[in-house]
Amino acid sequence: MTASSAKERRALILSMLDTSNEVSVTELSRQTGISEVTIRKDLTILQDRNLLVRTRGGAMRRPMENLSEDTAITKKRMFNYQEKMRIGREASRLIKDGDFIMLDSGTTTLEVARNLDCFQHLNILTNSMNIAEELMRYRRFNVVILGGNVRLNSHSTVGPLAISILRNFSGYKLFLGVDSFSLENGVSTPNLEEALLNQQMIQQASQVIAVFDSSKFNKRSYVHIADLSEIQCIVTDKGLPAGMKTKLKNAGIELRLA
Repeated sequence: MTASSAKERRALILSMLDTSNEVSVTELSRQTGISEVTIRKDLTILQDRNLLVRTRGGAMRRPMENLSEDTAITKKRMFNYQEKMRIGREASRLIKDGDFIMLDSGTTTLEVARNLDCFQHLNILTNSMNIAEELMRYRRFNVVILGGNVRLNSHSTVGPLAISILRNFSGYKLFLGVDSFSLENGVSTPNLEEALLNQQMIQQASQVIAVFDSSKFNKRSYVHIADLSEIQCIVTDKGLPAGMKTKLKNAGIELRLA
């Protein structure tokens, strides 16, 4: 099928997402007879209109807003992939050689872990199995992974054992993954166990750096983690809502845009 106009082409993309949930740039190019460069531009426009979510190599249907939704990490990593990579690179600039850091579980904190090549000596604490595996490739950092119950959705450890082990550490720079953020309610998540562990992480950190893409702004989940006053720095992308930059500055939060 060849789409003769941009409007028809974009309608076809949305129609395909209604039936298959995810589409690739290559398949869309074949279906529409339009170049992959043009298809990528279409996907960007549709994402800007909140009609889909860009993924690596294509797009997927935007998930329904659901405060209780606990999306699996295997799906989360496909959302806003380019933005997360840039945020990871920018956040890594806040690290100095010899630092003691903690990387919370999440797809954006994983990108921080992938940008540590320039460091020789780091002490790293994490509750994420994915991040621990990524850190192993450096072969020079001191890495500690928290024990505890394993959450399949996040590939992370939680629960009383994880909190008990965490209490032995303090004074680290915390890179906190965020599901939902708002000026009024701070940071929140759909999962109680994640929230309790995150609260303990924040309590013992010397600095809290929240890393998340701009789609998480003005969202609220069921379980409160922290107020705005408990966060010292936010690293995000340039798509944050209008006026948010000024409001965060007025709240005394350092803002770094990737």
